[in-house]
Amino acid sequence: MRGFTALDSAWPEPSREPKAVASLPDARVPRKPNPGIKQMTSNDRPTAEQRFALGKSIRKQVPRTSHALWQPDALRPDPIGLLEEQNQSRVDWLVPVRRARMMASPFAFCRAGARIMATDLRTTPVTGLMVQACGDAHLANFGLFASPERALVFDLNDFDETLQGPWEWDLKRLAASFTIAGRHNELDRDSIRKATLRVVQTYREAMNEFAGRRTLDVWYSLLKAEEIEAWANSQRGAKRIARATAKARTRNHYQALDSLAEEIDGQYRLKSEPPLLVPLREISEKLDYITQQLIRESYQAYVENAAPHCRVLLDRYRPVDFALKVVGVGSVGTRCCILLLEGRDRHDPLLLQIKEATDSVLAEHLPPSPYQNQGRRVVEGQRLMQVASDIFLGWTRTSETGNDFYWRQLRDWKGSANIESMRATDLKRYARLCGWTLARAHARSGDPIAIAGYLGSSDTFDQALAEFAERYADQNERDYHAFVNAIRSGRLDADDESCF
Repeated sequence: MRGFTALDSAWPEPSREPKAVASLPDARVPRKPNPGIKQMTSNDRPTAEQRFALGKSIRKQVPRTSHALWQPDALRPDPIGLLEEQNQSRVDWLVPVRRARMMASPFAFCRAGARIMATDLRTTPVTGLMVQACGDAHLANFGLFASPERALVFDLNDFDETLQGPWEWDLKRLAASFTIAGRHNELDRDSIRKATLRVVQTYREAMNEFAGRRTLDVWYSLLKAEEIEAWANSQRGAKRIARATAKARTRNHYQALDSLAEEIDGQYRLKSEPPLLVPLREISEKLDYITQQLIRESYQAYVENAAPHCRVLLDRYRPVDFALKVVGVGSVGTRCCILLLEGRDRHDPLLLQIKEATDSVLAEHLPPSPYQNQGRRVVEGQRLMQVASDIFLGWTRTSETGNDFYWRQLRDWKGSANIESMRATDLKRYARLCGWTLARAHARSGDPIAIAGYLGSSDTFDQALAEFAERYADQNERDYHAFVNAIRSGRLDADDESCF
């Protein structure tokens, strides 16, 4: 396994100190543990001071300035080949739609290029301090949604690639995405660098803050809409945030019913808006066997596997209609469906999303997930990284084909930032939200004290990652142009309407 040939021995465990790993082209084997810290047993846990000292000592093996480095590995796989390998398991008539969406801009290409960046990150320096990583922590994968207690919160909202891994990988993808988004919005270089520095600085300062908190205080920390408004540093900013949160509260099941369904003979049925939304009744001849099996058995299996209290709730609904729905950029082509259910009557809707879960893009470079079902990997990772998760989260597997899926609500006060309209001040403000949120997610599953010890109080690490982000944004543009050329030359087919 390239990049982490001996990572198992570096995995943090209660009975063993985590070791630092310098994952470089010719230095991928974990270093020896710091001799100044003794081996700990499960009954002899390290103190906060020792954990901080461990993190600080890793700087000698993995200097913070080393994170600025980026150049393509001599054995770097062809990025277009990596994408096409992913497409082999996807719905074939949706693959051209995915390519067309990726062709829109370097920013869109970055959003869909999680596998490319994961492959590139495998050779970059890491400390060996592991967390539950998102795996695709670009800036468009954060947003607003409702907690079960009906509070509007801001958090990560995409966990398709989640896996235990280096915290640096998430932060590097997030930093690079800010630089790429700033270029897409035609901001000047100084403004882009300030926004990128802000996201890393906020992550570092938040991790230092979490390092000083009690364990439960870290676990329960969350960012509510009201606090986001308080973070605004201007009246104009506060008003914009207030409008965004108000809009998010309107995006519920009733709004989804109005936009996605129509009345036919006194019953609500999902609309036909190909290729974005295609009801089952119109595409039966296009369904592959995997999707057919999903439709036949997945809902019942989902209900049977749900937690008892959720099963009681689900028993009060009945399935009404089913459709394939194209979502996002990188997810296009995976089997993604929505299910319309009715409660007491047709004006009591519930919309669930069923999304195919395949191996994480990190899995090629890290130890395997403890969960054999990839849907469960996504769900358990989400529950670990988010403070408040959807009560309808669940997973299933088709009995004959063995494909994995996870379930969640389609909309529940969902709000997302309009990245492409952000000016320099907006991007910096948003960077603060994303940096804090990612640090909180990592602090829940990793060791915030050791990570804080490594990061320190200076801006050394911030500057290094801003430099990395610029270099990787250049690489993303080179990859994007190669991808566009492959389409224009006829090597690849791309067409938003090709499937209908």
